[in-house]
Amino acid sequence: MLEKCLAWRKEFGADGIVDEDLGFKELEGVVAYMHGFDREGHPVCYNAYGMFKDREIYERIFGDEEKLKRFLRWRVQVLERGIKLLQFKPGGINSIIQVTDLKDMPKRELRVASNHILSLFQDNYPEMVARKIFINVPWFFSVLYSVFSPFLTQRTKSKFVIAKEGNVTETLYKFITPEDVPVQYGGMRRPGDLQNGPAKPASEFTVKGGEKVNIQIEGIEAGATITWDIVVGGWDLEYGVEFIPNAEDSYTVAVEKPRKMGPSEEAVHNAFTTREAGKLVLSVDNTASRKKKVAAYRYAVGKCLQY
Repeated sequence: MLEKCLAWRKEFGADGIVDEDLGFKELEGVVAYMHGFDREGHPVCYNAYGMFKDREIYERIFGDEEKLKRFLRWRVQVLERGIKLLQFKPGGINSIIQVTDLKDMPKRELRVASNHILSLFQDNYPEMVARKIFINVPWFFSVLYSVFSPFLTQRTKSKFVIAKEGNVTETLYKFITPEDVPVQYGGMRRPGDLQNGPAKPASEFTVKGGEKVNIQIEGIEAGATITWDIVVGGWDLEYGVEFIPNAEDSYTVAVEKPRKMGPSEEAVHNAFTTREAGKLVLSVDNTASRKKKVAAYRYAVGKCLQY
C-alpha cells in the first residue's frame, strides 16, 4: 500500500499541489476547507456539498470529465493542506478529523464525485482520519448506517460519529472547543479569524430546559470597553444584556434589549464602553423550552478611557 501510495503521489504531483491555482475560489471556505483543531490537536477538515443542489453550479463544477478531474485535484489540495499540519512522529498528531455536513447534499448527482473522492482517500491516505463526524444527517442516512454497521469492524465504527439536525452543536462541542467551531455550526470561529492567531478560549456552560441563566461580568471600571461573544447551540430562546452600575443612584442600562434568537442565528459579537464602574449581565432565558442547550461565552476588557 505504501509503494502504491508513493507511486500515486509522484504521478498525481501531490507534493506540489498546495501551491497550484486550480480556479475554485468560490468553493474555498464553503465546500471543503481546513479550519482549526479539535481538543486533542488534530487538524479539522470540513466538507459541505449543499451548494451543488443548484443545477447551474453543479454543471459548472462537474459538467464533464475534465471538470471532475480538476475538482478532484482541488479536493486533494485541501486535504494536503491538512497533511502539512501533521507531525508524523511517535506520540505526535498524525491524523485529521473530517466533519461532513449532509444538509441539502444532492446525493444522486454527487455519487460519481463522492466515489472518486472516497477511492482516492482510502487508497492513498491510509489511517489519516482519526474521526469522521457526519452532521445534519437525514433519516435515510441513519437507516443505511444501521444496516451496514454490523459489517464494520469495531475500530472503524469507533471513528464514526452521527449527529442529526438539531444536535450538531452539542456533538461538535464534544470534540472541538466552541472557539474553534465555525459560526454556522454554533461556534465562535468566523472566516478570517485564523489569520489572527489562536482564538481566545471560551467558557462553556449548559442551559437546562425551563432555566434562565445570568452571566455576570463584574469589576468593570469606569471608561472601560468590554467586548464579548456568546453563542447557544440552536438558540431558540431569549437573550439580552444589561449594565448595572455600582452606584446606588445610577440607572441600569439596557445594552441589548431582550429579544428572541432563532435556531439559525450565529454567535453574538458586541462591545460596550462604560461611563461608570459596574457589572455586565448576559441573560439567556430558556424557560419556554424543555430542551437543554449547550452554550459558551468569552469576553475581554479594554483600557479605561478618560472623560
